[in-house]
Order: sequence, then C-alpha cells, then structure tokens
Amino acid sequence: MKLDAKIPSGPLELKWDKHRSDLKLIAPANKRKCDVIIVGTGLAGASAAASLGELGYNVKVFCFQDSPRRAHSVAAQGGINAAKNYQNDGDSIYRLFYDTIKGGDFRSREANVFRLAQLSLNIIDQCVAQGVPFARDYGGLLDNRSFGGAQVSRTFYARGQTGQQLLLGAYQSMMRQVAHGRVKLYPRTDMLDLVLINGHAKGIIVRDLITGEISSVAGDAVILATGGYSNVFFLSTNAKGCNVSAIYRAYKKGALFANPCFTQIHPTCIPVSGDYQSKLTLMSESLRNDGRIWVPKKPGDTRHPNDIPEDERDYFLERKYPSYGNLAPRDIASRAAKEVCDEERGVGPGGRGVYLDFSEAIKRLGKRKISERYGNLFEMYERITGENGYEQPMRIYPAPHYTMGGLWVDYNLMSNIPGLFVLGEANFSDHGANRLGASALMQGLADGYFIIPYTIGHYFATAKEPKSSVNNPEFKKAEKDVVNMIKKLLSVKGKRSAVSFHKELGRVMWDNVGMTRSRQSLETALKRVPEIRDEFWQNVIVSGVNETLNQDLENTIRIADFLEFAELLALDALEREESCGGHFRVEYQENGEAKRNDEQFAYVAAWEYQGIGNKPILHKEPLYYEYVQMATRSYKSMTDLL
Repeated sequence: MKLDAKIPSGPLELKWDKHRSDLKLIAPANKRKCDVIIVGTGLAGASAAASLGELGYNVKVFCFQDSPRRAHSVAAQGGINAAKNYQNDGDSIYRLFYDTIKGGDFRSREANVFRLAQLSLNIIDQCVAQGVPFARDYGGLLDNRSFGGAQVSRTFYARGQTGQQLLLGAYQSMMRQVAHGRVKLYPRTDMLDLVLINGHAKGIIVRDLITGEISSVAGDAVILATGGYSNVFFLSTNAKGCNVSAIYRAYKKGALFANPCFTQIHPTCIPVSGDYQSKLTLMSESLRNDGRIWVPKKPGDTRHPNDIPEDERDYFLERKYPSYGNLAPRDIASRAAKEVCDEERGVGPGGRGVYLDFSEAIKRLGKRKISERYGNLFEMYERITGENGYEQPMRIYPAPHYTMGGLWVDYNLMSNIPGLFVLGEANFSDHGANRLGASALMQGLADGYFIIPYTIGHYFATAKEPKSSVNNPEFKKAEKDVVNMIKKLLSVKGKRSAVSFHKELGRVMWDNVGMTRSRQSLETALKRVPEIRDEFWQNVIVSGVNETLNQDLENTIRIADFLEFAELLALDALEREESCGGHFRVEYQENGEAKRNDEQFAYVAAWEYQGIGNKPILHKEPLYYEYVQMATRSYKSMTDLL
C-alpha cells in the first residue's frame, strides 16, 4: 500500500490557498442530494455539522451523550492558540508553525501544521462573531496568556472554561441548522461498526442506548470526530465515556491507524488519592503561567509546604529549563516531575506529587487578579482535595491526557478508505509526538469549520459513487456481526466485572507503556495484554440484557475494544526504537533528554489490521521538512530563541 498524503506543491504559505482553488466543487442543488454522517459532537464534530449544514448538505449527527453539550471538549480549560500577535511580542503564523513542529519533536507533517497556524486567525474571528466570551483586557481588547512550549502570549481564553464556551458556540451554530432541518441530531446513540460498499465508507451501525435497538444508517460519506483513547490507561483526565471504539472499528475495516504510541502525559493533574478513583482531574496548564513548580531539596521532607524556606525549595523546571521555566512543553515537564519523585522528593500521599505555588504571584498581582484568571480552577481544586490553593500550594502530578495518534488521514483529512474522513483528536495529523497546550481546540475547530467544508465537496465531485441503501447486504452483514458480538458478551456469564479487567489493563499499560518505556517493559505488556483479553472473554460478567438502557453493556463493549487496541499501542512503541516527544524509551536518551533517530524513524507509522492475534502490517509515510531543519529540541538555554 502506498500512502499518498496529497500534499500540494508550491511554497508552504501558499499550499492551502492553491489547494482550495484546485479542489473540485459541487453545485448547491447537488449538495442537497448528499448525505453526510458525523459521529461525535465535540468541537470538531459540532463545527463540521454546523458548516456542512450551512452549505446545504443533509447531515446526520450521532453522539452517545444525552446532549451534544456533554462532549468531552467541554472539559478543556486553558485556552486556544492563535497567531494574532495582539501582544506585539513577536508572534507570527510562522512562529506558531515552528513552535508546533518543534513541540511535536519533528514528527508531524509540515504542510498540515502550517495550515493549522494559518487557520488559527480565522478561528478566533469566527468564535468572537459567535459571542464566545473570551477574556478581555482593561481596554476591552481580547487578552492573551502564555502556554507551554512558547515564548509569546498567543492563547485566547475564557477563565478556566474555554472548551465549554467554544463548544457552546459550535453547538448553537449546529442547532441553528437543526432548526432549519438540514442537520438531524441523534443523541444517546453509539456507533459500533463502519460499513463499506465497493471500498467506500457508506454508513455505520449504531445501537440505541435507551432501547438497545441495533440499526443501520446509510450515507454518502462518514466523518469520525470521536476524540482520543487515553482511557486505555484506565485512569486519565478523559471523561469515563471517552473510548477508542469508533476509530478502532474503522481500523478493523481497513483504515490505517497512525502513531498509536504517541500518547501525552499532562504534567498538571491532581494526584491519585486511592484505588477507588475512576478518573483523574486536570488542572489547566494555564496555571503554570503564574504558579511555580517545586519540591523540597531534601528527600523525605514531610513539612507543610508553607514551613519550607525558600532556600530549601527546588524550582526544578526553572533550574533545568531556564528559557521556558514552568512553561516547558508537557512531555518534558512531566518527565521532570517523575524524576524528582523518583528521587524521593515528591510530596503528598505516596510521594507522587509536586507543588504548584501561587504565593509569589499573589504577592505580585494580588489574590483578586489571580481569582479573575483562574477562580473556577481554584474552586474545583478545593472541592476535590479540601485544600485552599490560595493559602498553600496545590499538589499536581502527570497523568494520561491527550493522544496524538489516530487514524491516518491525507491533507484532505480523508483516511485511506475513500469517503471516511477523520477530524480532531481522532486523527493523527497535526501534533507529532507531543501536543502543545491550547492546540487541541485549535485543531478541532480548524478541521470542522475551515477544512472539511472544502475537502468533502471535492470527494463528492470526484468519487461519483452511487447512493447506498440500508437494504444492501453489507449493512445486513455488519448488523449481524454487531448483534453476535453483543450476544457473545452477554453469554459469557463469568465472575469478573468489565471494570476490573479495565483496571488491570490500565495498571499494565501505565506501568509498562506509560511515561517511560523500555524494550523489556513493552514486551511485558505485549505478553500480559493478550492474557487479560483471553480471560475477559472467558470470565466477564455483564449484568442485564441488550433490549434496554444498559450502561454495563455499553461500557463492556468499549473495554473489549481497549483490550485489543492496547496491544497495537504497545507494539508501535516497541517498533519505534527512539525517544521523541511523549514517547520516551529509556534506552534512547542523552543527558536525561529524549534522543531521536531521524535517519531511521522520521516517518508516520501507519498500521494495517490483520486480525486478532496476527501482527499488523506497518506502512511508513516519510516525513520531509523543506522549511524547518530537524534539530535536537532544547528548552534549557536562555538564548534558545527562534
């Protein structure tokens, strides 16, 4: 299989404009004849539905939540990047592009990233026009703050609830199209399979989560905007409903899965407090603007943080990475926190935590100003921990968060399966081996508002595939496969809950495929995961029946997919014998920092499914850089400027 990324020719800054002018168009009257299926109603899915509905397409949108407003995009806190240069601090489209390429450790496509930086300008204008209440300065102008991996202030924000406000903007735009009849919304509906006809994506199989009914939905194209897969680690910052099922089912139908080992560990999360937890809570990276991260210099120091003198504190990020300090990129900050905890200088229960201290910022700016910027985050922290972050430092520790891997897509955001488009976190395209903070919201909205409206029209104009019907035998076969899978799960009647298997899988993945990886740990995971999966299918117990609301069943179906996908993730990590971004192999490091191998691994790893128990086929898309030079990432020197 030859991977054609369809990257346009010409100068980098003109590629997208040239490509848009070269794309084939379809007339408005013909758009009304095209049926588009969208799975997911987060920022990518909702913005795509709103845009395509506005253009006149017939759109059907599916989400498993009771309302699109409950998509996990709502949990994004800190902000959204855009190269507006409102602060007059030297920002530009090129600088945002370079920061993103460098932050991803030179493992992302150059053309895709530059397009993302270009479109960031349009996104802010779009959202302001929708009424998104971005923070403003004293004079009423849009305000900005800094985020990790950047030396400029380019992050637009709405206190600590930016994702929620942006999602409301996309949601209201989508609901306007629902009111016009161009978009039909199907909440509480789970996608369980993809249907291909003549090699093209032509529909999906869904389960009504209230009645258990299995049904088919036919369309002329399918868009997956279903987010990431961090819940493979069980404990993560993702909502419990987040899962890999939609993109994994597409993978099993032939879609290539790219870079699954590129998973991000976020440095700013509330530490684990006990085995009873089912998820972790993110504290926004924006807090690192004013909070200083430190641990005691002396191992085993159990004094209250307010009792530890300044000269006995180690501000380790400021010490190790002076040019970026507490705003070092997420992968680097996370490993640095683990390192000091491994030295037995961690704080809190179990010694797995570091301090995030606002005392200096409160002294400099006043408590009122800090509250204006982050008040809801401080309130959330106190509700969870019982500690007042204004009066004593917060405790944080790294946790699984975002996933840079996803289904392989070309420049048009179409997978190797014609007619199957993948948007946002569900694809691999923009972030390489590590995502910079405040770039997830940027990608989701760029894909939905400004890219897919152009590229999906080109597909319809050139593919000219006949319309399909749910009466096609391929739909009937896919429905039967889904029904049989559910019957098989319900018939096992073992003694262990699905959650217990998920917890066991999560421990194996975190211990062996987490923040640090080695050949030995990855081989351990590849041995243990199939063993857990085999026991799952022999000993899982699913309560209830299919023909009703059954959250145990829907959760078990998703865990079954995680038990297969985890093996692919570990295999990809084993095959990539280098360290880059969030993928840190202990055998490949230099002075404690990631050591890339550009000669052998400067490629996108795209895996082709070959059946359970069989090793998938690896396809490689080489990564070429015309406008940036691959270099060792350094955030240490005060002169480390672009």
